Amino acid sequence: EVQLVESGGGLVQAGGSLRLSCVASGGTLADYAIGWFRQAPGEKDCKGVSYVSSGGRRKFVAESLKGRFAISLDNDKNTVYLQMNSLKPEDTAVYYCAADKNPGVLEEATRSDFGSWGQGTQVTVSS
Repeated sequence: EVQLVESGGGLVQAGGSLRLSCVASGGTLADYAIGWFRQAPGEKDCKGVSYVSSGGRRKFVAESLKGRFAISLDNDKNTVYLQMNSLKPEDTAVYYCAADKNPGVLEEATRSDFGSWGQGTQVTVSS
């Protein structure tokens, strides 16, 4: 089973940018569909942020985040990134990456569709 480790979170002012990284070990990330999820303070569950299909052929970003967030895959580094621009206080959350070889319809995937998860990285956006 692939293991995932996120990094790149931190404290940033509104309007700033962060790039989150998710490094995989124990498997080739390109063989998996990857999802970025986030869990905001007070919310019970994670929400999907962005997805990339296995091999990076298709990419999806949550409608409300289009134009600010982007997902990319670096096969050589076995790493998937989430570029976040024009950050807002409401983007504050713990961000997780997740992987699965068969998550179903990717753009409709939810937390339960992904079997491997990282430990999460905290993103805090101050106003």
